Amino acid sequence: MRDSGPARRTSDWLRRQRWLGWVLAIASPVAVAALLIPGRGHLSAADDALVLVVVTVAVASSGRRAATAVAALVAAASFDFFLTRPYQSFRISRQADVTTELLFVAVGLLVGELAARGRRHRKAAAEGRDELARIHDMAERIAGGEEPDFVLMAVAAELRDLLALQDCRFVWEPPTGKGAWIDPDGTVRLNPLRWPTSSMGLPTKQVELPVRGAGRTLGTFILTPTPARPVSRERCLVAVSLADHLGSALAARSDLD
Repeated sequence: MRDSGPARRTSDWLRRQRWLGWVLAIASPVAVAALLIPGRGHLSAADDALVLVVVTVAVASSGRRAATAVAALVAAASFDFFLTRPYQSFRISRQADVTTELLFVAVGLLVGELAARGRRHRKAAAEGRDELARIHDMAERIAGGEEPDFVLMAVAAELRDLLALQDCRFVWEPPTGKGAWIDPDGTVRLNPLRWPTSSMGLPTKQVELPVRGAGRTLGTFILTPTPARPVSRERCLVAVSLADHLGSALAARSDLD
């Protein structure tokens, strides 16, 4: 049985990070605006606004769009309450202050969107490196002469992790072509509609992944997905590559026998 301790600790750490991000998004603009109160008579409203924009940008560095938008709204409210006349009031007496409030929100939404896109790109790049490492490791195992049975077990374990499966088993039978299956190009089909795995995860209770080698189908992985767990097409394509590597190893053993 796989130890769930590391996964639980990772989940707890991510939860704490999210809560910390929300706390900073709400508390940071208020705290900085309060610190600017003694300088209200020396700094212009534009200078105060720029300081609070910097705070919003700092929150945006987390890459969370919602938290950045909240930080921008809180910064705008803090600027109005602490740094514009009449003080300690949310009434706005000057048109310039209204413009500043709107700019706070616009900057927050824009910066939040850019940060979120950057975070997605970094995550995609990291996943791409991990997926290439999986394929390279399997190729090394096969090139090193590892027994096909051990390669089979290794591929099954990689598929469980890669596709977030509840179960993965191999059968020495061709795919039935019914229900759901993964095409060689990574597309998931469901009788025979194209299934949007990136938003809805793998369909049905079982998905077939053919194992091919030497121009023929040698067997099938029967995948039991985790319901509604999103899976990118790139991950499905890596799963096909891993199955093909296994197929090459099984075909080579068959030729030797």
